[in-house]
Amino acid sequence: MATPHKWFDQSQPQTLQAAVLFCYLNAALSILYLIAFGATLPLILLVAAVGANGIANEKRWGYRVAVAAASIYVVIQLIAFVTFSKSLSSVLNLAFAALLVVLLLHPESRRYQRIWFR
Repeated sequence: MATPHKWFDQSQPQTLQAAVLFCYLNAALSILYLIAFGATLPLILLVAAVGANGIANEKRWGYRVAVAAASIYVVIQLIAFVTFSKSLSSVLNLAFAALLVVLLLHPESRRYQRIWFR
């Protein structure tokens, strides 16, 4: 019997739960940003949301996709911070991008995915 599809798994550690919610929130905000400004830069956050869905369903590929997309987004935010503006909003964007990577790479998250993900 196939396991049901989940959007969120409450049995996972808090670090993974927060990362999944953060990926979904970032994806929703990137869609709004895309609609409002037509910018395609935040599309990497949609890839992170696909990874978050894989994490919620305990798929190893989902974890890897989310980590890769979040890492790419941190690099993009860092380049934007250094190159363009050093405003408070740029600092906050960089901080929240780094927070997502920290949540995903936290030892508790890594240990859980190594043991339980397929």
